[in-house]
Amino acid sequence: MRNDLAGRSAVVTGGASGIGAACAKRLADAGAEVVVVDVDGVGAKRVAEEVGGRAEVVDLADLKAVDALELRCDVLVNNAGLQHISPVEDFSSERFSLMLRVMLEAPFRLVRQVLPHMYAKRWGRVVNISSVHGLRASPFKAGYVAAKHGLEGLSKVIALEGAAHGVTSNCVNPAYVRTPLVEGQVAAQAVAHGLNPDQVVEQIMLKPVAVKKLIEPEQVAELVAYLCSPYADQMTGGSYLMDGGWTAR
Repeated sequence: MRNDLAGRSAVVTGGASGIGAACAKRLADAGAEVVVVDVDGVGAKRVAEEVGGRAEVVDLADLKAVDALELRCDVLVNNAGLQHISPVEDFSSERFSLMLRVMLEAPFRLVRQVLPHMYAKRWGRVVNISSVHGLRASPFKAGYVAAKHGLEGLSKVIALEGAAHGVTSNCVNPAYVRTPLVEGQVAAQAVAHGLNPDQVVEQIMLKPVAVKKLIEPEQVAELVAYLCSPYADQMTGGSYLMDGGWTAR
């Protein structure tokens, strides 16, 4: 699929590491000119240099800063995210609000920015990195599950509105991916449960998963690249699972 996106521009949020960095590299390999958006300026600039693109350093929780970006692109990958684990009765309302801003409202505002450009060109791809938690709930993840369920609905509305303009919108729904976010969860649960990190992955995180291994960021990026390709123009409004059989139960 090299050069399938030649002449196209792409924006990847949370592109400084993990899934976002893998997507930035894969889309650049397909020929796209990539803008790496992240609050981590050092990481964003490093990835941008690797892919021959540019970096936009912004905190997506700052919605005024998001609006000020005024981005234009042919491909938008909404990937940035964060996690917080707590029972609902103890869940910080400030943290809940932060998670919805970063993982739901910022994607809405970014899509609103880029759709006019896509509509004018009668071509566009919106890929939202959701999660198996966009389709299933887990205890203690109220903010994350709420944000991802909202992102699923937003993605479908964009698909319905964009179809007449050559724009597709889809969600990619991985289970646990080997990213800094997940590694942080592993470390925290290892302390909480008195287990070593490998035991946390096998006995807790991957308990509902049939394939007992973490997903690699490059595997997610490959699916994202396909959804952004010319071959995927009939694939819209979907939620594409990469969950190791989690939801087969």
